[in-house]
Amino acid sequence: MTTAGTTAQPEPDRGDKGGVRTALAGLTTRGRSFLAAGVAAAVCAYVLGQSDLLRVGLLLAVLPLVCALVLYRTRYRVAGSRRLSPARVSAGAEARVHLRMDNVSRLPTGLLMLQDRVPYVLGPRPRFVLDRVEAGGRREVSYRVRSDLRGRYPLGPLQLRLTDPFGMCELTRSFSTYDTLTVIPRVEPLPPVRLTGEATGYGDGRQRSLALAGEDDIIPRGYRYGDDLRRVHWRSTARYGELMVRREEQPQRSRCTVLLDTRGLAFQGAGPDSAFEWAVSGTASVLVHMLERGFSVRLLTDTGSSVPGEGADGFAGASQESADAAGLMMDTLAVIDHSDGTSLSRAYDVLRGGNEGLLVAFFGDLDEEQAAVAARMRQRSGGALAFVLDSESWVREPTEAPQAFHRSEERLRLLREAGWTAVSVPRGAALGDLWRQMDRERTGLAAAGGPSGGEGRS
Repeated sequence: MTTAGTTAQPEPDRGDKGGVRTALAGLTTRGRSFLAAGVAAAVCAYVLGQSDLLRVGLLLAVLPLVCALVLYRTRYRVAGSRRLSPARVSAGAEARVHLRMDNVSRLPTGLLMLQDRVPYVLGPRPRFVLDRVEAGGRREVSYRVRSDLRGRYPLGPLQLRLTDPFGMCELTRSFSTYDTLTVIPRVEPLPPVRLTGEATGYGDGRQRSLALAGEDDIIPRGYRYGDDLRRVHWRSTARYGELMVRREEQPQRSRCTVLLDTRGLAFQGAGPDSAFEWAVSGTASVLVHMLERGFSVRLLTDTGSSVPGEGADGFAGASQESADAAGLMMDTLAVIDHSDGTSLSRAYDVLRGGNEGLLVAFFGDLDEEQAAVAARMRQRSGGALAFVLDSESWVREPTEAPQAFHRSEERLRLLREAGWTAVSVPRGAALGDLWRQMDRERTGLAAAGGPSGGEGRS
């Protein structure tokens, strides 16, 4: 379970004049009523010459002022902490926020009211009332947050409201720290199917590249403690007079690049059910699916920027690095938005730099020029899968846009002729079903003798 949290102490007002104004502004309705009644009684006592009424008026007026002064001068030493469980959650899922208040002073506190600031998309603002907290004691409360919209949302700062026993005055102290809840796109589990273009890697179709040429790796190295004796190279041992072993085979991981088209002009509509959000969710699902099967994966956008980055070859590496890269890619997809670009040429420039292994792309609307650019991306990949979203069909009924339907079919035909396995994504389609459809189309293409690549199980 992933958790995150902060601990801090509230920041009271320190200025004298500002503090007096703050204390008086904190008077409740009851406190203002007592003050007004006391002033009115004092004025009437002065006019009527009634000393007893004057004493009552002074008592009524002084009581809220004394409460405000005592409350303002109170210096509770209270530490607050917040813990998120988890700190990264999928859209539509719930996260729990745990609040903890510790009284670190030697005096008990009065009635405390807690209020945490949360964005409106996460739900109503939580409020809690805590009874008297003994010296050295603690109180723990929690609340749940949920968002259907991906993004990064600040939680806090935590506000502590103090009140006197008579309810005459309330003062608010704010903590200085806050936490961030990351809402990532929904991830749909994908079925394991056989697809083209899967280069060497782990799995049923894995291959291994030796450190040096040859099946037996004829250039051995010296024996090291812990080496398997079954790897002893006896011919070299006899030649050099010391124990020699064959070098270890070096596993080579399959590569997969997931391309997300973020051009603003390629998508219409907004909200969690829009075509762009489906593409973002599909990208996240494919990234997780490939990482779980041992692929070296990177995320690429139409702007040419890639995650985890351009260091080395830009792909996620070993298992630990893959976990870190997965978190980085999910955080990137949590806040990704439309780009101002109009072309896919920058992504094409990155892809033509080398063999990308398997290429999975999520395209928005493609005009004739951009469809040609996308078709050329297939040249340097071992296999290419394209999900083409006609966003106009997502905001209109198919019968209302027959020309857009034919245009989409023409773009799919162009991609398929270039070697892509391409499918159109209708509104509300399930990614798992389209993933299986990809496999069926690839199988039919291979049976017909069309373009093919190396196979492996993904």
